Amino acid sequence: MYQYKGMEDTIAAIATPAGQGAIGIIRVSGKDAVGICEGLLRLGKAKTLKTSESYRTLHGWVIKEGNMLDEVLVTVMRGPKSYTGEDVVEISGHGGMVVLRAVLKAVLDEGARLASPGEFTKRAYLNGRMDLAQAEAVIDIIQAKTEDFLRQCHHQLKGELSGRLNEIRQELLKVYTMVEALINFPEDGIEPQGRLQISESLGSQEKEIARLLESSKSGRLLKEGVRIVLCGKPNVGKSSLLNALLKEQRAIVTPIAGTTRDVLEESAQMRGIPVALVDTAGILEPRDLIEEEAVKRSHLYIKSADVVLLVLDHSLPLEEQDTMLMEQLKTARVLVVVNKIDLPGQINLAAPAEIFGQGHITEVSAFERDSIQALETKIVEMIGMDKDLEAQGIMVSNMRHVKSLEEAQRNLQDACRLMDDKTSLEFVSEEIKAAVNQLDAITGRNIDEDLLDRIFAEFCIGK
Repeated sequence: MYQYKGMEDTIAAIATPAGQGAIGIIRVSGKDAVGICEGLLRLGKAKTLKTSESYRTLHGWVIKEGNMLDEVLVTVMRGPKSYTGEDVVEISGHGGMVVLRAVLKAVLDEGARLASPGEFTKRAYLNGRMDLAQAEAVIDIIQAKTEDFLRQCHHQLKGELSGRLNEIRQELLKVYTMVEALINFPEDGIEPQGRLQISESLGSQEKEIARLLESSKSGRLLKEGVRIVLCGKPNVGKSSLLNALLKEQRAIVTPIAGTTRDVLEESAQMRGIPVALVDTAGILEPRDLIEEEAVKRSHLYIKSADVVLLVLDHSLPLEEQDTMLMEQLKTARVLVVVNKIDLPGQINLAAPAEIFGQGHITEVSAFERDSIQALETKIVEMIGMDKDLEAQGIMVSNMRHVKSLEEAQRNLQDACRLMDDKTSLEFVSEEIKAAVNQLDAITGRNIDEDLLDRIFAEFCIGK
């Protein structure tokens, strides 16, 4: 079991973001939290924190060496029914960093220790208030970029993923017990029906893990987003298209070819998915060092793109530069965007249709914003996110969880193969046990100490 040496300490930290605000909060947690704060507070009507009801907010002042530091509201949340599972005091004062630091210093001077990143949530996990998968959902909620991903985080925080993993775990333990009984009492033998039952149970749970892994692609895209890179020869309307997708004027647009001389990256949402839209310089033959560097950056962004939008000009025939780009992008995930359909058409789309497929061509007018929604639909379909996200249920979005599930799946596949080969059941037992350990690593039943420290180090101080 993980031995947390600082558990006896009372910890404190500023729990609100740095900068000015209406309210700032100092959070204190530990066995001495109430006593430490009691010595600093002067509460109205002879009230004390020690006699205050849990979850009741009191008005008072923070006094240090006769000096008033701030007028505050104070809430006591007594363990085990608190966020950390131990006594917690939250001091809500004015939201300036100078006054918050002064109050925090006073709390530390009274005997508290400055909390390390994620230490409040780590204590919640160690005190059994949540498992590790739920704890990791906390940081995802804080960092969520879209409402769709936020909803998925709430599912995980409520324990839905953990519950599903526990169901698989319980079924595997049943099979493990059956296998161990056959190993320990070999004189009873194993009937063909019994071996079939073990194989079917293992196969069934492997499929359940496979279903969770199928959701990981959508989960990761919701969490991390998609990089969409716009490329094309000069003056095809890449910057206008970027502005249309962003629904605001971010890129400079002029009739002069080569206006964009550097990479421009902007964040947006597309059907609930976070996206990074990248407008690249439309330069193939650089004229100076600046344009040469712009071309290098454009190539790097194109290589790292999830989707490349190759922008062509509807009003002009294909030129050598267009052909060169199409050849360069043969192996990329490309959606051909024929822009300027508000102008008379001269383009022949036979070549791009042959290279990328007719279904990967869409026509728009960035100037008049025509068909932009249809373009977004095409992009969402291309990345496989055109399904109803709510209907997909539990999603796996954490790469640590994905790796553990992949290992558990391999263990069960190996166990099934061993059963088919009629290998000794001791080897089957070891594979089942390894799969259970992988599931336990996700929820925190079985976790490496260094890994646990790394997980909570990603949290902000005060959470």
